[in-house]
Amino acid sequence: MRYRVRHRTTYTYDAPVANSYGLAYVIPRPLPFQRVDSAEVRIVPEPSDLRRDDDHFGNVVTYFQVTAPHTELVVESESVVDVRAPVLDPEALATPWEAARPLQRPDLPDSWRAVDLALPSTLVDQTEQAREYAARSLQPGRPIGEAVTELMHRIHADFDYRKGATTVTSRIDEVFSVRAGVCQDFAHLTLACLRSHGLAARYVSGYLATSPPPGKERVVGADATHAWAAVWLPDGSWLAVDPTNDQWLNNRYVTVAWGRDYKDVPPVKGIIFTEARGSTLAVSVDVAPVV
Repeated sequence: MRYRVRHRTTYTYDAPVANSYGLAYVIPRPLPFQRVDSAEVRIVPEPSDLRRDDDHFGNVVTYFQVTAPHTELVVESESVVDVRAPVLDPEALATPWEAARPLQRPDLPDSWRAVDLALPSTLVDQTEQAREYAARSLQPGRPIGEAVTELMHRIHADFDYRKGATTVTSRIDEVFSVRAGVCQDFAHLTLACLRSHGLAARYVSGYLATSPPPGKERVVGADATHAWAAVWLPDGSWLAVDPTNDQWLNNRYVTVAWGRDYKDVPPVKGIIFTEARGSTLAVSVDVAPVV
């Protein structure tokens, strides 16, 4: 599938901002199953500094600084990508999950790259509740592909998708308490469950192409950013699962960035210098197939 992705973030302030520094994770990653044909980031007002780099995880990050006084800041990206479903080795998926723990198997391919993704992170605590919840799926000797897929099914069935039930800083205990959340929460929960048993798992941000209901037209700008999880396999590849939609990654997903949790790869983050007391945020996302 070929998509044109447009992502627009608008900040409006009730007093002038003298200086803005920002980082944007809005450009898709080049991957074996994803080709980025074009990618552009535009900032309004025009920044005094705008550059692109790769971070620790290899994500494409855009740095900008706006020094002109402003009461509105717009970060807009447009990309064209070709995506296909990832192809995984059946032997790696059939490996007992216990043999895919990088901290215990430093001999495996690229295990050193996965080690920090098996540890707790700022928003993903390895709680006892998460460990016990995952244990039902991670039975001794069970193939990792089968075990992780069942865990995904269970999270999808046991937790309700409900906006407002949590916040961007909600922790694992809170998600268990309310039994609800959004894609970010379900990705974090998956990470907590897997990491609590020594598996390496990463938080992935991106987009999911959606289709309108039968008989309805596409509503431009009505899509949203999305998040899912990926677990490290013993051959060095990654199995990406989406507990929000109860499915493996396929050609409807556009991968942007990954890290330890949401805090590593929010779409936009930064610092402003201002006396403003209030601000508003508006986000518009459109993922449209290119014929």
